[in-house]
Amino acid sequence: MPLVEFTSLVFAGAFAAGLLGSLTGLGGGVVLIPLLTLGFHVDMRYAMGASLVSVIATSSGAAAAYVREGYSNVRIGMFLEVATTIGAVAGASLAAHTGTRWLAMVFGVVLLYSAWLSRSQQEHVAEGVANQWSEKLRMSGEYPDGRGGTIAYAVDRITAGWATMFGAGVLSGLLGIGSGAVKVLAMDKIMRIPFKVSTTTSNFMIGVTAAASAGIYLARGYVDPVLAAPVLLGVLLGSLVGAKALVRARVPLLRTIFAWVIAALGVEMMVNGWMGRL
Repeated sequence: MPLVEFTSLVFAGAFAAGLLGSLTGLGGGVVLIPLLTLGFHVDMRYAMGASLVSVIATSSGAAAAYVREGYSNVRIGMFLEVATTIGAVAGASLAAHTGTRWLAMVFGVVLLYSAWLSRSQQEHVAEGVANQWSEKLRMSGEYPDGRGGTIAYAVDRITAGWATMFGAGVLSGLLGIGSGAVKVLAMDKIMRIPFKVSTTTSNFMIGVTAAASAGIYLARGYVDPVLAAPVLLGVLLGSLVGAKALVRARVPLLRTIFAWVIAALGVEMMVNGWMGRL
């Protein structure tokens, strides 16, 4: 395939991945890595290196907009980043000693889990008194309701959420993704944070997590500028468009479409990994 055509197609795919990653908070890597490995036959570790660069771009593009609009909870994000950063370094170190076949199969499982999570998420609003550590760390907050008002929420089970975030960091470094699915699980299901706050705070966090492991991939030569450049630009543009669209997005419809797409990709990644095609 000619270089110009290859670059254009990768850019278009990266734009779509950035758009979905920004809207859902799950990170563009869950779409980008299957696209590069299955669609363009890129070596999985190089796809993971480019994905980590794109995750940083997604976070940089969307995070500022979400913070400005009052959706992201910066205090929660910075606190949980300690766990994800430690996990990301551990995961990136482990990736060099894991075969691409097994990486593909683990990635497929993560995609299927992300699909289930995307379909099963529900809004949570504060009820009663927040966790005492939430009060001490001032993590509870409020977010815009889209009609000029705000909705208050409380944060609970901080210890369990922190431990889950460590696992999210390990997956990020091991698979070259932002591991937004696990981050959203920790915030939405465990810490009982509303969906829009969970996804936007996840976008704020994934860039720091990815940066922690991207340096290891770069040092090992898995970041190819020819591949990473169109991926970064496409994802960055897509994430900016997604940040503007989130306020008006129909969340249930978005979850349904996203879930079916990544479920199909997850099955294909597992099959190709098992057959040794990656």
